[in-house]
Amino acid sequence: MNSPALTPDLLYALAASAVGIAVALLLHFVIFRILTRLATASEGKTDDIVVAHLRQPTRWALAALGVMLAAREVALLATWWQKVAAFVMPALIGWMALAILKAAIEAGALPTEASATDDVALRRRRTRLAIFGRIATFIILTVTIGLMLLSIPGVREIGVTLMASAGLAGLAVGAAAQPALKSLIAGLQMALTEPIRIDDMVTIDGESGRVEDIRATYVVLRLWDERRMIVPSARFLDSAFVTSTRTGSAVVGTVLLFVRPSADVAAIRAAFLTKLAGHAAWDKRKGAVQVTNSTVDTMELRLVMSARNAKAMNELRCDMREAMLAWLRDEQPGMTGPK
Repeated sequence: MNSPALTPDLLYALAASAVGIAVALLLHFVIFRILTRLATASEGKTDDIVVAHLRQPTRWALAALGVMLAAREVALLATWWQKVAAFVMPALIGWMALAILKAAIEAGALPTEASATDDVALRRRRTRLAIFGRIATFIILTVTIGLMLLSIPGVREIGVTLMASAGLAGLAVGAAAQPALKSLIAGLQMALTEPIRIDDMVTIDGESGRVEDIRATYVVLRLWDERRMIVPSARFLDSAFVTSTRTGSAVVGTVLLFVRPSADVAAIRAAFLTKLAGHAAWDKRKGAVQVTNSTVDTMELRLVMSARNAKAMNELRCDMREAMLAWLRDEQPGMTGPK
């Protein structure tokens, strides 16, 4: 089987495109070598993030630019480039737009000095960036794919035909996509009204967990046993839920102890406060022992404590429960069991 002969024009076109790509890649190497050194020398992390995200798309964009410049001088290469440019250029522009968007989101989510003590502002910013970022990503991908498909003649003709019957198709698609559109609008509304934020501790439908991620149409809750609960965004706007970190990350927790009415509450309170003071997770805001109920056989004690965040509170509650049960067993034996 004979392969087609390489004509001088074809060889010239291949050589011109190779030279254009080589010059573009060399230029990319020099530019990003300088940018990397400047980003490394600076104290902030924003420039490092921008350089890292733009490295790959700019490499391919400069390569395409090199071929385009070479095509201006070579007629055969210009003919080939004209056929693929309408498909390649929207993809490269979309890739660049996504890279800039991701860099902006990652840089915007970096902690600041103001968020060192209270992370409410940081969680608010991360939540808005996550929701708006996903909506912007969806728009960029939709426009990019649409422009790429319109560069194909057959697809363009189908698009014109579909536009002629867009009224009926729009009604059908709108009716079918109503639940998805409702969730999408709810996600946008959540970004503006902020009923919840990333890392908030919430309780909904009897389940408590930390808001791990907020998508455009649903929210991911991480439960205590590592399970994930997927909740539609509209649920947080249509139904009631409980959040303990609305105004700050610090939380207050309790542990219930059931002892006999003859137990020495003063000694229990002193032991609890001593053990609480020695625990690293306690933030020293609240610490108390309260008698919340009593019957003929049982007295209910509520151990109140505070911590800087929900994770620390979970550790503190478990440790204090174990420590106080051990103390009762050793110091006041027989006070926790039935008569």
